[in-house]
Amino acid sequence: MEALIWGGAAVSLIGLAGLMRCIMLALKAKRAGLPDAEMRARLQKIVALNMGALAVSAVGLMLVVLGIMLG
Repeated sequence: MEALIWGGAAVSLIGLAGLMRCIMLALKAKRAGLPDAEMRARLQKIVALNMGALAVSAVGLMLVVLGIMLG
């Protein structure tokens, strides 16, 4: 069960890195001073990446909880 906990922690950290990447991309887009339509298109892509990273992080946390409950 210890491997499940550490594996889940690793998956959560990957998701967290994805969330940080989303923040960096959004700040970069904001600083670029793009027109409204282009900014909207870029932010839609970032939101999709954000949802994926959040899902990965949640799965990792579920694995950690499952490992703790089974261990």
